Amino acid sequence: MTDQATRSEDEIPGKPTAASRTTLSHIMTGSDTNLLGTVHGGVIMKLVDDAAGAVAGRHSGGPAVTASMDEMVFLEPVRVGDLVHVRAQVNWTGRSSMEVGVRVMAERWNESTPAQQVGSAYLVFAAVDGDGKPRPVPPVIPETERDRRRYQEAQIRRTHRLARRRAIKELREKRAADGIDD
Repeated sequence: MTDQATRSEDEIPGKPTAASRTTLSHIMTGSDTNLLGTVHGGVIMKLVDDAAGAVAGRHSGGPAVTASMDEMVFLEPVRVGDLVHVRAQVNWTGRSSMEVGVRVMAERWNESTPAQQVGSAYLVFAAVDGDGKPRPVPPVIPETERDRRRYQEAQIRRTHRLARRRAIKELREKRAADGIDD
């Protein structure tokens, strides 16, 4: 049982990882290509954001907006005719934010070979109310060893995000105090 699974009476009940996990599939066509003739990275990034947004909305029970994309890794090119599967799940939750992990898989539409991983990403979503203000999200309850590993890794990424943000703020404040106008 995770620390988020043990909660006080006034907190939102947790949801298991599988409750919001989803896969978005799309076949790549000629209109998706870049100048090299492979699928444009931005097309893949949109699919990633769409799948992650669906997962965040499902998990939080309402609207959620993309706050950041921590990392987007392209491992292999995607080609016209590839059937792309974008698999997403909530890895970690805070008070009103969620990290969503995404794995991008591709297979030839006309072959029966297994799909191969072509990319991955981590996005942070914030749950918002009708006025666009942050709202609380249910804790995620990791179910498997893999889910628990992803939860722990997400905590590390969060710590690094916050430290990076703090260091940049301090540097900008120091430069302003020194009279350096960027």
